[in-house]
Amino acid sequence: MCMQQIMASDLEIARKAQLEPIETIAWKLGIPSGELISHGQYMAKLTWDGMKQRFDSTKGNLILVTSVNPTPFGEGKTVTTIGLTQALCQIGKNATCVIREPSMGPVFGIKGGAAGGGQSQVLPMEEINLHFTGDLHAVTSAHNLLSSLIDNHIKHGNACNIDANRVFWPRVVDLNDRSLREVVIGLGGPANGNVRQDRFDITAASEIMAILVLAKDYADLRTRLGEIVIAESMEGHPIKAEHIEAAGAMALLLRNAFLPNLVQTLEGNPAFIHGGPFANIAHGNSSIVADRIALSCADYVITEAGFGSDMGAEKFMHIKANTSGKAPDCVVMNVTVRSMKLHGKAFGERGGYRPSKEELETENVQAVVAGASSNLDRHIKNMARFGMPVVVSINQFASDTEAELEAIETAARASGAVRVCRTEVHAKGGEGGADLAHAVVEAIHDHVAAGRPFLPLVAPGDSVEDKVNSIATRMYGASSVQIETAAKRQLKKIVDWGYGHLPVCMAKTQYSFSHDAGMLGAPSGFDLPVREFRLNAGAGFVVAILGSMMTMPGLPKRPAANDMDMDDDGHLKGVFG
Repeated sequence: MCMQQIMASDLEIARKAQLEPIETIAWKLGIPSGELISHGQYMAKLTWDGMKQRFDSTKGNLILVTSVNPTPFGEGKTVTTIGLTQALCQIGKNATCVIREPSMGPVFGIKGGAAGGGQSQVLPMEEINLHFTGDLHAVTSAHNLLSSLIDNHIKHGNACNIDANRVFWPRVVDLNDRSLREVVIGLGGPANGNVRQDRFDITAASEIMAILVLAKDYADLRTRLGEIVIAESMEGHPIKAEHIEAAGAMALLLRNAFLPNLVQTLEGNPAFIHGGPFANIAHGNSSIVADRIALSCADYVITEAGFGSDMGAEKFMHIKANTSGKAPDCVVMNVTVRSMKLHGKAFGERGGYRPSKEELETENVQAVVAGASSNLDRHIKNMARFGMPVVVSINQFASDTEAELEAIETAARASGAVRVCRTEVHAKGGEGGADLAHAVVEAIHDHVAAGRPFLPLVAPGDSVEDKVNSIATRMYGASSVQIETAAKRQLKKIVDWGYGHLPVCMAKTQYSFSHDAGMLGAPSGFDLPVREFRLNAGAGFVVAILGSMMTMPGLPKRPAANDMDMDDDGHLKGVFG
């Protein structure tokens, strides 16, 4: 009987864990209990006064965990991130991790949870996967407060002369709901406001979420909120949140959400969780303030970037690092046999396909070789171009064969990985990541000795169009970028308003280097279509929407929510693995 069949579920493992009081977890980082705002026994936020004292004492090394283009199941980046944290602590290092907060969209959609799994989880996972400390609700409320103030301003005199047909600010909800992608508001007569077309995005795609995780302090948060461009005036000028006096109230709603959350791993190691942007429709990284606190308290800080390295990791390098001034000291490239089978076309010609258990567990060395020599190869080489070492972590499953694992190892070394490690952190916790931990420490030592080189692929002064072209051709393998007519008009307006220098956040499918989920492996020579440009002036970037990408996901045919319930005592059933 295989390990997958006999191993307890994530929920069962979590419930058997003996958690330590959150004050004990904080003590391991040198954080006294007086700097905690407790949310029960096992979760806490940090006080602002305590955080301010630590911002200037940054000492740690930053490790970025990323991945190949995934299957719909995910390839275990969060598991690897948590497992590596546990492994570093086991080998005697002072380590912590910083990960993103789960969104209820994927929790109730496909994934069913986003707090790690097996023996590499963050706890209490039931609370983390649901409402947690309320940060995503705060983001949702602040966003929709601005939406309501815009429509109220228009109804009551419209002192800013907002063109009601050019309101850019949508509404958001933290759920997958395709029916809300296009809506009409204001129906029912004059008492209900002006009739206009609107849309809902998922909260993770909100500019407010991006601002929350990119702001350096409260003052920066407040300034960025005021800089949000919400609409265009009748005269053609940008109207900001500050112009309608909305930013102050929004800041109040985000005051507590801006404070990072402290929890623990299954092995009792400190872990920070803060912010939750998706990498396919936002920049996909946790907060700068959480990184700053973690780096002030630990020698090794492990964070993750959403989806493949073409998504979250690229945005870490060009958006987050550009804002924080802190680049990674090492990149861990997470890969699985099943993802390489996918890109070797063992399951057909399209990404996003959910293979059966039989398909996943059937040996196919040829497909693994094809996937690794194309998809994995490009991911490794792309990350190496930024000047930092790339360590490949093979997230091992019980059904993986020796021949398949050796195929990935051979390909990864040929592609330039400084080390290749098999990890079993899902089944064994920190013990299963010891080799990876040692490899990462060695890679960081060499990187620091070399002066911590960091080589972004785009220059801050490049135009938006040049940045799009550079990312498309140098990272994705495109031959050209085709900007649609409507998008050209949008970009011209962004440039005319003085925002043509901002970084670019590419919004596209996570299943391919291209805009098309059907282009597996390492496609090249394709035309990359840009459908739309959206200005996120407060966050400090321009969103380029590629192909058919949506900022409001839909639910699958059978959502994870259909298998969730609770018993008569309020205990969860059928959730989180």
